[in-house]
Amino acid sequence: MITVYVLEKGCLKPAEISQSGSLPEEAVWIDLLNPTREEKVTIERLIAIDAPTLEDMQEIEPSSRIYQEGEARFMTATVAAKAETETPISAAITFIRTGRVLVTLRYEDPKPFQTFASRAVRHPGLAMNADMALIGLLDAIIDRSADLIEKTVSELDAMSREIFSSRVGASSQRTDFEGVVRKLGRTDDVVSKVKDSMSSVIRVVTYLTQAAGEEKGNKQYKLRLKSLSRDALSLNEHASFIAHKINFLLDATLGLINIQQTAIIKIFSVAAVVFLPPTLIASIYGMNFEIMPELKWDFGYLWALALMVVSAILPYWYFKRRGWL
Repeated sequence: MITVYVLEKGCLKPAEISQSGSLPEEAVWIDLLNPTREEKVTIERLIAIDAPTLEDMQEIEPSSRIYQEGEARFMTATVAAKAETETPISAAITFIRTGRVLVTLRYEDPKPFQTFASRAVRHPGLAMNADMALIGLLDAIIDRSADLIEKTVSELDAMSREIFSSRVGASSQRTDFEGVVRKLGRTDDVVSKVKDSMSSVIRVVTYLTQAAGEEKGNKQYKLRLKSLSRDALSLNEHASFIAHKINFLLDATLGLINIQQTAIIKIFSVAAVVFLPPTLIASIYGMNFEIMPELKWDFGYLWALALMVVSAILPYWYFKRRGWL
């Protein structure tokens, strides 16, 4: 799908390619979402570029993600998408800056694109040209990543209280440690996607800053780039801190699971030791020998029962006194 945005009264307005096959003169941003082959060929003809394929966009080499062909600059960034679902992904987005137009090529629909398009249509001055549209998109990606990190921090605080407020024993049975581990795994997945996204955005912003340094004028553009770089670096560092906290909570959860399992095993061990002497006594009096003095006692049965009870109580009392129970 091709969406062309033109500048009208300071705002971006969706438009269509004319019947003659030419772009509107006021075109600022061309957004290609899941384009067909015919749509890609049309855009390549209109702005004289060779758009990368999806396989090219997914390559990890910096030279394959950021390069220049003629006057066109190609910049591929990774953006976290479907973060609210159980399977967050990293979507490769290519920004093509050529002439007076910005082209975005994507095969996923991350929320920052929807947010920026909605704001640029309603608020004038956000995307007066292709450079500012690119800045606005990168800013929306950083804002969305910051929102994901804030949400992750809240979830981690709740999980931390759930983990450390439980006690090993009867009350710990109510804590779903397996569920906590699953939540931590999903949270770590989201944070890793955000870190990957911020790393790629930092590379794009660094490239744009170097390119802007070779040009004169446009002070506001350079200031916005500097601000984006600072925000992305700060968010990347914060994501690293969150990743360490996730690892700590994961280790703590696994440790509590081990303690819980050890407590269960200890109960069985103590039970085995407590019932061992009564079992021994019952085995002795269960032997089929003809001469056993206790068999002729009037209170032999009661004697055996009392002996078994005492032999069970003594180990339990000893363990309790030593603090093993």
